[in-house]
Amino acid sequence: MEEIIQVKTISEFHRLYNLPKPLHPLISLVDYAEMYKSGTIKCWSQSFYSIALKKNVLGKFNYGQLPYDFDEGLMSFFAPGQILNIKFNDELPGQEPSGWILLIHPDFLWNTTLAKTIKQYEYFGYAINEALFLSDEEEYNMGILLDNIREEYSKNMDDFSKKIIISQIELLLNYADRYYKRQFITRERSNHELLTKFEELLELYFNDKNDRQQVLPTVKYFSEKLNKTPDYLSSVLKNTTGSNASQHIQLKLIEVAKLKLSTTALTVSEIAYDLGFEQPQSLSKLFKRVTRQTPLEFRNLYQQNT
Repeated sequence: MEEIIQVKTISEFHRLYNLPKPLHPLISLVDYAEMYKSGTIKCWSQSFYSIALKKNVLGKFNYGQLPYDFDEGLMSFFAPGQILNIKFNDELPGQEPSGWILLIHPDFLWNTTLAKTIKQYEYFGYAINEALFLSDEEEYNMGILLDNIREEYSKNMDDFSKKIIISQIELLLNYADRYYKRQFITRERSNHELLTKFEELLELYFNDKNDRQQVLPTVKYFSEKLNKTPDYLSSVLKNTTGSNASQHIQLKLIEVAKLKLSTTALTVSEIAYDLGFEQPQSLSKLFKRVTRQTPLEFRNLYQQNT
């Protein structure tokens, strides 16, 4: 299997493609033509969302282990922590690639309704593996929303900037949801069933305190729920996303911890015990290893930026 490059920040993404430094560290709109001319990595996993509106894609994508179909579609949606692989065509295109890619780091969404609702949009998961087809009018409308987002974050940010950007992103996602549902009336949906079920169980685990009883989730717990062995579950997830089952669980723990740190007044110890850690230090150690910040550093930095 080809080496997977881990792209953790939007700034790192810009550097890999020899693009100018992003105007904002947590959100950026990238010119696809410039990105393509600068060369590309072939296999990567990114720690942020990407929403692309582009034409004349010069190659074939894999999203996880399944091919991602761009033959007719224009828009694509990729979530953090999932593997993308591209194989470029050797022949010269009839037309040059064009379009935009919106990069959104999850930290930009904290303390907004979108932080909780963005995962409800199915097209960010492996369940949908084909690009979204748009009519000329729909393409124009999506382009306007992307332009509005770029214009807003390019200015000096004020108290209203983030709210305006979030509202534009939500509107774009809702339009995409409508268009995808129309598209799949006549198209067959392909699923990574095991991954989809695992993600659903993981989400349910943290939403149902009666089920988990403030105990840390384990790979064994989910493998039994899915009627698979722990090794098999981890192998499938590793081959599909680049992260094994244990890493998926750890990332979910960090995500829930960040949400609590940014939206509640709970202490780090209270959050740790609520998540199932026997010692608060265990949460702090995991949080520091994954994010390179302590929980309090994240909370203090977040409060300064809001």
